[in-house]
Amino acid sequence: MAVVEQLLKAESDGTVSFGNYELDKKSKLEDFEHDGDMLKVKTFKDITRLEANDMFVYESVPGTAVTHFKENETGVSFFVEGKVDAQITLGMADNTEYEVFVDGFNEGRMKTGLGGKLSISVELSGKPIEVKVEEAV
Repeated sequence: MAVVEQLLKAESDGTVSFGNYELDKKSKLEDFEHDGDMLKVKTFKDITRLEANDMFVYESVPGTAVTHFKENETGVSFFVEGKVDAQITLGMADNTEYEVFVDGFNEGRMKTGLGGKLSISVELSGKPIEVKVEEAV
């Protein structure tokens, strides 16, 4: 997988791809309509951030490239790539427990607080890593 040259792109499977961790200067794309939502992405080597309808969805430090990002009522899934390990924060439901899977391994359960943010550390080694976050039952 490579960086997303268009900064934000709709995929044929209904998902979105975004982010370019190779940029030296911050770049952004606003007012990208997808599935009834207005998306905005800001990305460069230090940070990648995605918002939908002015609400926080995804942020990584440092910047990453994300492909096949899919969000539904019970969680999110995507592939992430970067030059170095990253801290990813996701906007999820408030006070909810989630099962977190990184590269096929169950990282355990994590609970969001009142703000609904969930933080995950991922080890990136130049190849795409799959991340799945599913509401625990």
